[in-house]
Amino acid sequence: MACFVVLDTTTKVVTASVPMLMASWVLFLVQALVTGGYVLVARGGSSLKTARPGLHAMRGSLLLVVQVLAFLSLKYLPVGEYTALAMTTPLVVTLLATRFLGEHVSPLRLVLVAAGLVSTLVIVRPGSNAIGWAMLLPLGLVLFNAAYQLLASKMARTEDAVTTVFYTCSTALALSSLPLLWVWQPVNDVNLWLGLLLMGVAAACGNLFFILAFERAPAATLMPYMYLQIGFGILGGWLVFDHVPDFWALVGMGMVAACGVAGGLLTLHESRTRHRALQARGTQQDGVAPGAV
Repeated sequence: MACFVVLDTTTKVVTASVPMLMASWVLFLVQALVTGGYVLVARGGSSLKTARPGLHAMRGSLLLVVQVLAFLSLKYLPVGEYTALAMTTPLVVTLLATRFLGEHVSPLRLVLVAAGLVSTLVIVRPGSNAIGWAMLLPLGLVLFNAAYQLLASKMARTEDAVTTVFYTCSTALALSSLPLLWVWQPVNDVNLWLGLLLMGVAAACGNLFFILAFERAPAATLMPYMYLQIGFGILGGWLVFDHVPDFWALVGMGMVAACGVAGGLLTLHESRTRHRALQARGTQQDGVAPGAV
C-alpha cells in the first residue's frame, strides 16, 4: 500500500512537467521489465504460457484507461482525497459481482456497500465546491477499475497471477506506444527521469508484493490492510504538498475505511463459517459426531 501511494504522490509531481501518456509509457515499460524479469528468474519461461490472450488484451486496455483516469484525477485532486475515493472500488466490485459473476452477497454486505458509497458524498460534498467537477474523474476510475478487477477475478481461475500482471502491463505498454511519437518531449531534468523511474519501480514492487501476499494468506485476511493506503495517502499529501484534508473529508475517509475493513472482517467470518460447516459435514459422512474429535 505504501508503494502505491509513492506511485500516486510521484505521479502528481512528475505529470506537472511531463506529458501524461509519456509518463504512462515509462510506467508500463518499467513494470513490464520488472515483472517479466521476475517471471523468468523465479518461475521460468514456461510461466509465460497462456490460453487466454484475448482476456489479457482486454485487461491491459482497461489498465490503460484506469491509469489515464488516475493521472487526470491526481492532477486536480489532493492525494488523500483521491486515494479515499479510489478505495471504494472493492465496494463497487462487491456490488457488481452479484450481477456479472453470480456471487451471493448478504444483506449486511449490501448495507456496508451503500454506507461506503454514501461516504464518497461526504468527501466530495456535491454543491459545496470542495472538489467540484473533478470528482467525476475518480468516480469514472472506480467504475473502470471495478471492471478491471472483475476480469482479474474471472481470469484467476485459469491464469497465474504474475503472468497476468506481465501480459496486462505489456498490453498497456503496446497501446500507450501508439501515440508516443506525438506526445514525446525531451526531458533534460535528471530529477524528472528519476521520478519517472520511481513511478515504475513503485508500481511494479507494489503489484509484486500484492501477488506474493495473496500467495501466502487468504484474501479475506489481506483485504482490510488495503485501507492503510488512505492513511499513507494523507501522509504523502502532507509531506510532499503540505495538504491536510478538512474535517468532513477526514470523516468521509474514515467511513470508507471502516466500511472496507468491516467488509473484510465479514468475509473472514463467512469463510471460517463455511470451513467449519464443511468440516462438520465431512465428519458426519465419516460416521463421527461433530465435536467428538
